[in-house]
Amino acid sequence: MEHQQTCSSADIAEADEKLEKVKHAIVQFKLMKGALIPVLHEVQDIYGFLPEPVLQVVSEELNLPLSEIYGVASFYHFFSLTPKGENVIHVCMGTACYIKGAQAVLDRLSTELKVPVQGTTEDNKFTLEATRCLGACGLAPVMTIGEKVHGRLVPNAVPKILNEYN
Repeated sequence: MEHQQTCSSADIAEADEKLEKVKHAIVQFKLMKGALIPVLHEVQDIYGFLPEPVLQVVSEELNLPLSEIYGVASFYHFFSLTPKGENVIHVCMGTACYIKGAQAVLDRLSTELKVPVQGTTEDNKFTLEATRCLGACGLAPVMTIGEKVHGRLVPNAVPKILNEYN
């Protein structure tokens, strides 16, 4: 039996709308030197990651080889080639945070969310990432969930913090 994936007209309209936004961004930056990075930022903002079919459009429109686009996208940690959860958790693993227990906080998050580092929960609610210094050493250990900073963390505080996002 053949499996067919169906798309509603709303899905198609949403996809078309997103692609039009990408094409608008390409037109906006196309003549600028180094246009690729701002275009990739726009794609990431629109889709939450860099989908391959959209990168092919970027390749054609900017007249850049797809390999060059992948090189840039994989070099900068900000860009993601895979979908992320609704809430991205960044746990700082810089020196100050690491010394003050960031690894234990990261381990507790991994246990609570049942995902490895760089993983996304099954319900796409959270993506867990370890990152370099977040620049909040005075609050070590620190993590961000979206734009919110959580500092002076202890592993036992993790469940309460996660409940804020459920």
